[in-house]
Amino acid sequence: MTGAQKAGSKKVATKNYSRRDFLVGGGAVIAVDALCACTPAAAAVTAAPQGSQAKISYAASQGYLVYDNKKCAGCVTCMLTCSLVHEGKENLSLARIQIAQNSFGKFPDDIKMAVCRQCVTPVCVQNCPTGACFVDSANGNIRRIDSTKCIGCKTCLSACPQQPNRTVWNPTTKKSMKCDLCFDTPYWNEKGGPTGKQACVESCPMKAIKLVTKTPDQTETDGYVVNLRNDHWLNLGLVENGTIIPPLFANAKTPPAGTKTQPKR
Repeated sequence: MTGAQKAGSKKVATKNYSRRDFLVGGGAVIAVDALCACTPAAAAVTAAPQGSQAKISYAASQGYLVYDNKKCAGCVTCMLTCSLVHEGKENLSLARIQIAQNSFGKFPDDIKMAVCRQCVTPVCVQNCPTGACFVDSANGNIRRIDSTKCIGCKTCLSACPQQPNRTVWNPTTKKSMKCDLCFDTPYWNEKGGPTGKQACVESCPMKAIKLVTKTPDQTETDGYVVNLRNDHWLNLGLVENGTIIPPLFANAKTPPAGTKTQPKR
């Protein structure tokens, strides 16, 4: 038997598709494609059962930055110093601490200091798909970002509940960055971290920033806004409210009732 005869002797199984079959199959493909397009890749990879993240606990950071908005002069020295020690250049866009000024606001609401909270429950760490944002247990449990693992997905920025976000985007490297209490400062020859120095604390001319070891109240930013003013500031009139009398005036002798004072010339 020739090859042609063998080929002819075999029956090829075929199926005739109707127009209805074609439309049904095509619709299924379109639905799958639409589902894939609407589901971010990072979300699909990191999807976890509900409630699984709530069970995760993290060791508390051994250092926190607190600040006094009323003492801040808005000079942005802390921002320039931060970018200098971390990135080697003075650039407000590369600072990991942020000072927001409202030109139309009144004291003390005209200036807002935004410092990383080193959150007890760090959502940036929880949601990072690559583990770039992590708790550094070997260095005081500080919450920081490993730039070598960051893929620039900005998940940590969108996850941060604070405004402005405490994680900051680096437009040069196309990666996220955040305050690490100056643990990794290539351009500063000082030891940082919870047991070292912080560039913003050291450079602030008003001494409006301070490192503490006790975990602040996690209700919004209430625990991070503190009073760092002494009696000298009180004597200048920087009091918490109108019921507080500055020590200089409290100790001053008041003239007897009815006594007339000479006007100043």
